[in-house]
Amino acid sequence: MIRHTALAALLLATAAPAFAQADMRNLTPMQQEAMDDNLAYAITEGLVTEVGHRMAGTEDEARARAWAEKKLTELGFANVRIETYRMPTWVRGKETAEVLSPAPQDMHIAALGTSGSTGDAGIEGEIAYFPSLSRLMAAPAGSLTGKIAFVTHDMRATQDGSGYGFAGPVRWRGPNFAARAGASAIVIRSVGTDHHRNPHTGGTTFDEGVKHIPAGAISNPDADTLERLVALGRPVRMKLVLTPKDLGMRESGNVIAEVPGADPGLPPIVIACHLDSWDLSPSAIDDAAGCGIITAAAKRVMAMGQPRRTIRLLWAGAEEVGGFGGEAYGKKYGDQPHALAMESDFGADRVWKVDFNLADEALKEEMTLALAPLGIERGDASAHGGTDVDAIIAAAKPAVIDLAQDGTRYFDLHHTPDDTLDKVDPAQIAQNVAAWTTVLQIAANHDGAIVAGEESHAEGQ
Repeated sequence: MIRHTALAALLLATAAPAFAQADMRNLTPMQQEAMDDNLAYAITEGLVTEVGHRMAGTEDEARARAWAEKKLTELGFANVRIETYRMPTWVRGKETAEVLSPAPQDMHIAALGTSGSTGDAGIEGEIAYFPSLSRLMAAPAGSLTGKIAFVTHDMRATQDGSGYGFAGPVRWRGPNFAARAGASAIVIRSVGTDHHRNPHTGGTTFDEGVKHIPAGAISNPDADTLERLVALGRPVRMKLVLTPKDLGMRESGNVIAEVPGADPGLPPIVIACHLDSWDLSPSAIDDAAGCGIITAAAKRVMAMGQPRRTIRLLWAGAEEVGGFGGEAYGKKYGDQPHALAMESDFGADRVWKVDFNLADEALKEEMTLALAPLGIERGDASAHGGTDVDAIIAAAKPAVIDLAQDGTRYFDLHHTPDDTLDKVDPAQIAQNVAAWTTVLQIAANHDGAIVAGEESHAEGQ
C-alpha cells in the first residue's frame, strides 16, 4: 500500500517507461493526496478476500452485493441500495480435454459461458483445424458433422487493448459458426497474450435456434501443441468432457450509491464498474480494481465538500455474462437526463490517455491540462464508455469520458485463474484514483452545462 508520495513517485517512475512523462513536482495537493490514498487497493483486497469469485446469478454474487452495500454505507455514501433483476444463469461443471492420437496427452481447458454439455461420458472426435475465424465462417453446413472444430488466432499485447478486437470474435462467435456447420464441439485458442497453461474463459453467443454445442478454450501453450500436431499431417483425435449447466432465470443486481449534489436539478454523473466476475479466480483486475478506483475517487471528491452535481456510483452486476446490470440500469434510469458517464473496467494499471465525447472544448482543455502532471495525454479517439454504461449512453445521451488504462499486460490475466490480488500494483492503482479524482472534481463542480439542455432542465425543477 502507498503511504508516501515519494515512494509512489519511485514506483511510478519504474513501473513502465511512459511513467517518465509524469511530473510529480507539479501535482496539485488534491492529486498528491490521492497518490497517498490506499482506499482503492483496500476495496480490491477486501472484495477478493472476503467474497472471492462472483459469478453472476449465483449465491457468490449475492454475497458480493451484500458486501458492497455494507462497504459503501460505511464509507458514508448516500442512498445506498441494491436493485435486483432476473437473468439467465449458467455455471460450469467438469472440464477435461485430452488428445487421443497421434500423441496422447492432456490439455488445460475452460468452458466458455453458455457452452453446451458433453455429458459425463464426454465426446470424441477428429479435429477440424481453422487458422482463423473467417475460415470457419466459410465452412459449409454439415461439413463438420461429427468433428471437433479447433480455431486459433494470433493475439498480440497492445497498450490500448486493440488486440482483443481482432482475437475476441473467435470466442464471441466461433462456437455459433461451428455449430451451424454441424460440429459436435469446438475448442479455441484462449483469447489472451500470456504463455501460461491457464485457459481464458469468457462468454460466447449463439444465434436463436442454433444448438449450444460444447465450447471451450485451451491454454495458449496447449494450442501451440495442438497446432503442431495438426501440422504433422495425420488425423488428430480429441476427447472432451465439459458438463456446464443452465440454471434458468436467477436473481442478479446492481449496487447503487451516491454523493448528493448541491443542485439536485442538474443531471447526475454516473461512474461504473462491475461487481460480478468469472469463476476461475477472485478477479482482482476484472473488475474489483475498477470498483475500488471509482469509489476511492468519489470518496475523495465527497471529502472536499459537497459537489455541485450528484455523482452516482454503479457497481453493476452480471456484466461478464451479457451486460445485464448495465442494461437494467439503462431501463430504470434511461428516461432521466445524465450529464456524464464513465467506466473503469480495464484492470488496475496506470491511466495513460484521456478521450472525450464532450462538446465543450474549454472543459476538455481544462481536464487535459489538469491530468498532464500524472503523465496522461489527450487522445484523438471518441470516448465510448463500456458495457456497464452502454445502455444509459444510448438512452440518455450523456457526455462520455474514457480514462484509458495501460492494457499491455491485461490480457495475460483476463478471465484466468491468475487474476489475483498480487497482480495489482498499489502505485498504479493510486495513479488511477488521482486521475479519476481530478476529472470528477472538475466535472462535478463545472459552472456550465456538460450536455446541451441540462441548465434548462435544472431551471424547470
